[in-house]
Amino acid sequence: MTAMMASNLVSRWSGALWSGALGICAIVAVIRPAEAEPRAVVELFTSQGCSSCPPADQVIGDLSKDPSIIALSMPIDYWDYLGWKDTLADSRFSARQRAYSRMRGDREVYTPQVVVNGSTHVIGSDRAGIESAIGQTDKGTGVMSVPVTMSLAGKQINVSVAASKESAVSSGEVWICSITKSVPIAISRGENRGQQITYHNVVRNLLKVGDWNGRPESWTVPLENLTRDGVDGAVVYVQDGSREKPGAMLGAAYTSLH
Repeated sequence: MTAMMASNLVSRWSGALWSGALGICAIVAVIRPAEAEPRAVVELFTSQGCSSCPPADQVIGDLSKDPSIIALSMPIDYWDYLGWKDTLADSRFSARQRAYSRMRGDREVYTPQVVVNGSTHVIGSDRAGIESAIGQTDKGTGVMSVPVTMSLAGKQINVSVAASKESAVSSGEVWICSITKSVPIAISRGENRGQQITYHNVVRNLLKVGDWNGRPESWTVPLENLTRDGVDGAVVYVQDGSREKPGAMLGAAYTSLH
């Protein structure tokens, strides 16, 4: 289903942060640095009620195995009226997708839709198109030019953002999201009824860490602010613009929590 979202389905990206304090992962108190400097952040806007989405969900699963790509699933809620309420969806993902559309200046809001490095959109099941978009966006000013690292120590994550490799890049917002690497869902109604679909790198919690001003900076994030049942990974990204006006991805890092 690649229909454009109706104009009256407007979602606001709430300013309230997910508390996510439903539990703390049992983690050995050691430091494990995250792999740095991937070439792309790939966000899939998907829905359990979308019959065209399962192939895209599989593509994200395949991309999630590539250490040079940070692949994220952001389930939207605007197809819930079709007979099945998405069990992973959040209206804030729908708002994020619409914000991207406004920044591009188009009205292309659909599922399955992939946004590559915060700028170019591609049909989520088009693996070749995604790879092409990665190459295209990588040529943009500042895209993935900011080194980002995470280290896990006990019950906290240390986030470090270095200076940009390009002088033209001097600011951005730093966000951290907790993810569940694999979520199998049995769907009993709607367009995908009777199917069990596995969703990969599903964003389960999102928190703004701070504002980056172009100079090297570090932050500490308590795990209790991120974790909930099933969370087993974390992603930090630096993005140009703001939550309401998201721009290019400037840098990102991923770490496993188990």
